[in-house]
Amino acid sequence: MLWSRARRVGGPQASERRAEQRLDKVFPVYLEGERGGGLGVARNISQGGMFVETRAPQPLGSQVRITFPAETGELTAVGEVRYVCHLLGRSPNVERGPLALRGMGVRFLYFEPGEHEVRFAH
Repeated sequence: MLWSRARRVGGPQASERRAEQRLDKVFPVYLEGERGGGLGVARNISQGGMFVETRAPQPLGSQVRITFPAETGELTAVGEVRYVCHLLGRSPNVERGPLALRGMGVRFLYFEPGEHEVRFAH
């Protein structure tokens, strides 16, 4: 599958560049930006930012509001789009057709005031 090849670009040191610990969870999020709003899937989250899978990534350098829905209330972050990616891969199942991933890397600028405190285990 092409995904694993795409992640290895830059050699084995590419993953070691990251100074912050990553949260290996997937969360549904709601996005708002200059191109409107929509749903996304947050992945690879750290204190500094995250990757968001979305059909309609916002423009590079733009600001985006990301709302994490939760049973106890919502948490909203404002971030800057640092990169946008569109990856195409081959499915092991030929009948399924090609696989596609679109999304954007977001650097957190701040979290909107609320009752939730963001904590990451070290």
